[in-house]
Amino acid sequence: MKNFDCGFTRENNRFRYRAAAIIVEDNHVLFASNELDDYYYSIGGAVHIGETAEDAVKREVYEETGVSYEIDHLAVIHENFFNENNGTSAGLKCHEICLYFLMKPRDTMELHSNSTTQGVKENVVFARKWT
Repeated sequence: MKNFDCGFTRENNRFRYRAAAIIVEDNHVLFASNELDDYYYSIGGAVHIGETAEDAVKREVYEETGVSYEIDHLAVIHENFFNENNGTSAGLKCHEICLYFLMKPRDTMELHSNSTTQGVKENVVFARKWT
């Protein structure tokens, strides 16, 4: 059975229901980037129809890092409006609801990432957390 994202695109408007992870290891926070977009973004992605946000974030974290993380707790619910001029969402007016989950640390920054987004290789990196 094919999975369908909880979201839709109408003309140049896009709505998406997303689940994302906050992963902190040794005072570093994990982010992703790719060759098309000129910014970093949180590890995560679209929730599929019939999938819980908790299952979606665990699936997305594994897909993007190659490592299984456990959820600690729901940290933030964020509604985001943005327009993209280039990159993977070029020309779209975006509306997104995202549930951010704090993940339990594993006490290692070792990852096994081999992820792509819309056919473009993703890079995952731990950035030093500011204090």
